[in-house]
Amino acid sequence: MGLLSFLDRDRTIAKPGFSRWMVPPAALCVHLCIGQAYAYSVFNLPMTKLIGITQSAPNDWKLTQLGWIFSLAIFFLGVSSAVFGRWVEEGGPRKAMFTAALCWAGGFFISAFGVSIHNLWIIYLGYGVLGGIALGIGYISPVSTLIKWFPDRPGMATGMAIMGFGGGAFIASPLSVWLMSKFTTTSHIGVAETFIVLGVVYFFFMIVGSIIVRVPAPGWKPEGYVAPAAKKLITRNDVFVYDALKTPQFWLIWWVLCLNVTAGIGVLGQASAMSQEMFPGHITPVAAAGFVGLMSLFNMGGRFCWASVSDYIGRRNTYFVFMVLGFALYCTVPYAGSIGSVVLFVCCFLVIISMYGGGFSTVPAYLRDMYGTRYVGAIHGLLLTAWSAAGVFGPVLVNCW
Repeated sequence: MGLLSFLDRDRTIAKPGFSRWMVPPAALCVHLCIGQAYAYSVFNLPMTKLIGITQSAPNDWKLTQLGWIFSLAIFFLGVSSAVFGRWVEEGGPRKAMFTAALCWAGGFFISAFGVSIHNLWIIYLGYGVLGGIALGIGYISPVSTLIKWFPDRPGMATGMAIMGFGGGAFIASPLSVWLMSKFTTTSHIGVAETFIVLGVVYFFFMIVGSIIVRVPAPGWKPEGYVAPAAKKLITRNDVFVYDALKTPQFWLIWWVLCLNVTAGIGVLGQASAMSQEMFPGHITPVAAAGFVGLMSLFNMGGRFCWASVSDYIGRRNTYFVFMVLGFALYCTVPYAGSIGSVVLFVCCFLVIISMYGGGFSTVPAYLRDMYGTRYVGAIHGLLLTAWSAAGVFGPVLVNCW
């Protein structure tokens, strides 16, 4: 108990002179690490050749089997954020980040063992279940803390952290490919070793984030900050987490987020194939890969930009823009294909994917407006079940279409 007492919430209360600008980097240490989930697909093809090495052997895993690893991780992200949301809120960000680090690294180590003995169920358990729990706890761990530190700019603050989740793949994808190339031989594919190295590296950075993070002292306010006058859609009260579930506003926000994420996941999963099919001969596989990379940049940038914009135009207006502009852009995409305009097609999807990222980063501040700051982390955790649902709806709807 004594050894882990430094994780307690009361041990993370900031002392006078602590800069609140240290908290976003602490959050980024966690979000950039768990953002690796978006780059997990780089392991899929190598893991179909673990036995055959150069090509798939009869006993190798199929892509359809491996696809369940990511699906499980996203499912348990939503479940764990809902189940542990209140614990994260009450225990404080350091304890949550530390727990997420243990689960995230543990998920990689268990998966490495699963790869080494060629047992897919162990990988389901490691990356899918334990890693998914790490995703849920790690994702919501800094949210309410950032909102408390930045009452003047809650959208910008949460946007900075959640931007890291969208950008984690930029680090993870090339790093994973490079590591596999170093560990691969003529008779062995280095997936297991890569998992171990990633587990160690991510554990280190997530622990650094947990050490840096602080919560503000009771009653703390930024210098010169004056709470704005009461507005129609912004409360000054703190709504208990389970009372929030009884309000129609919570479920309306849940549904809007689910729709936004369903569309975004569907686009992300099919962007490369869709662009090549709509513009045969004009968009090569290499160009399509570049398009996917550009979409990832807009996914990351949209998380910061849209959340920051919401501080000025309001959260409801921001989501209104998402719905109206998104509908217009989806209607424009077939037109771009019919006239053969690659530029218009690309621009449409870049804006769409920026709103996908913006939907994630704006929603914590939206919940803060609706339900106050006290339980916003727990409420946010419950809301992320919309992500789990969308992780199923998006690919299914796009594949059916």
